[in-house]
Amino acid sequence: MNKNLLFAIDLSTEEVIVSDSSKGSNKINFIERMKRSDNDIFFNAVLTLTSIAKSSDFDAIIFKSMDKVCQMMYHKYKETI
Repeated sequence: MNKNLLFAIDLSTEEVIVSDSSKGSNKINFIERMKRSDNDIFFNAVLTLTSIAKSSDFDAIIFKSMDKVCQMMYHKYKETI
């Protein structure tokens, strides 16, 4: 099964919470918490993704596009460490 990364922001600690879930599953697996100072650009991208999700005029196409950006940024960051 394909795994989808899920991102959330913890504003109190300024961290991105990274999890994954198999497609079609309700189970979420915690992966890690990333500090804003570890990758500020990624933190801001996830912040934008969260803002899009909360928008009163939500657009699924824009959300999916921003999610792909966040997925790519996370994978690129993990390749470099």
